[in-house]
Amino acid sequence: MYTSLVSGWLFPLHERLKRHSTVATRRHMEAAQWWSPAQLAAYQLQQLRALLVDVGQHVPYYRTLFASIGFDPAQLASVADLAQLPFLTKSVIKSNTDALRHAHADGLARFNTGGSSGEPLGFFIGKKRVSHDVAAKWRATRWWGVDIGDPEIVVWGSPIELGGQDRIKHLRDQMLRTQLLPAFEMSEAKLDSFIATIRSTRPKMLFGYPSALTHIAQHAQKRGVAMDDLGIKVAFVTSERLYDNQRATISQVFGCPVANGYGGRDAGFIAHECPAGSMHITADDLVVEIVNEAGEVQPSGVAGEIVVTHLATNDFPFIRYRTGDIGVLDTAPCSCGRGLPVLKEIQGRSTDFVVALDGTVMHGLSLIYILRDLAGVQSFKVVQESRTLTRVLLVAGPEFQPPMVEQIIAGFKRRLGHSVEVQVELVTSIAAEKSGKFRYIISHAV
Repeated sequence: MYTSLVSGWLFPLHERLKRHSTVATRRHMEAAQWWSPAQLAAYQLQQLRALLVDVGQHVPYYRTLFASIGFDPAQLASVADLAQLPFLTKSVIKSNTDALRHAHADGLARFNTGGSSGEPLGFFIGKKRVSHDVAAKWRATRWWGVDIGDPEIVVWGSPIELGGQDRIKHLRDQMLRTQLLPAFEMSEAKLDSFIATIRSTRPKMLFGYPSALTHIAQHAQKRGVAMDDLGIKVAFVTSERLYDNQRATISQVFGCPVANGYGGRDAGFIAHECPAGSMHITADDLVVEIVNEAGEVQPSGVAGEIVVTHLATNDFPFIRYRTGDIGVLDTAPCSCGRGLPVLKEIQGRSTDFVVALDGTVMHGLSLIYILRDLAGVQSFKVVQESRTLTRVLLVAGPEFQPPMVEQIIAGFKRRLGHSVEVQVELVTSIAAEKSGKFRYIISHAV
């Protein structure tokens, strides 16, 4: 009854007070997921044309771009016509941040990516985008028989969630029955406390990095603590690539299925796994293209870079945004009956742990955030050679100042240990791995 009260009344009131259209959007999405592929395609084209017409009139960057290439968004005949537009990249966003704002944007909030690509990005999100992203996540949550208001444990590491724990946010989390556990530090004592908290809370769902949930699960096994008797219905994982061994460990220890999610703060809620095992693309909100190295759109079944156009980003558009991840589309329908298309394969997301001098295991993002928000940091790669030596490869832009090197070293030492040697190497570029993937954290000390 409490869950029904929260999902049916308290959370909708919360969203209405924030001037979000989340509830109406979620209801529309729950109907649209059962549409035929043809119905979804027609709706997608309609929304895409409306987005392009709007930004062509009110977003300086796209007004100039459309005029320079002679593109008339009102004449958009198919989603394939998107290929007439250039890609949006992190460097383009960095160089045109102000020009990408809608002239009538209201209530924009600044966000940063987690730095998983090794190239931090600052951008803005409006209320429409927030409403659609929350609605998409809410819809996918309900696929698994859980809802907003069910007890939830979140194992996360973003400063956005971990910072600003003010009274209002604390009350909201209490109302929603959501409890946050910081994923940065994975010491023995912390892991013991996490296990105790999960057991006492008896959540209906877990949410977090697959690596972090796996680490907690393995520690429970090590301690001989049963976690499969708590009534957990599902473990949602995101932000990293989910490996088969991680899925098996999490599922076995917590006694629940694992639901993979794919997306990001920049690209949005791209795809989520349904109980039948398919990664359904949020096609009522996104256009997903797969492109090769030459930027040519690839057919289903062929691997390539995932490029996303978010249809609810009028205030700060993400149109043909290159994610840097590799994926494969699937044409086969899912047995669940949903018409939402399927992302068959996702590659390119991995987050390692690092180990402090005293043996404390920490999420790799604990180091990433030290670098991410420094002005002039264009890209980076952290290599932990041993517990006593960590190297930072850094591509610096004009805004980067020499004193920042000492700031980086001091920040890393606070995390890893004051006697750890931290070497910052300024380089002109950072090469990808032999596999073609980019790893922003490599630890030889785990």
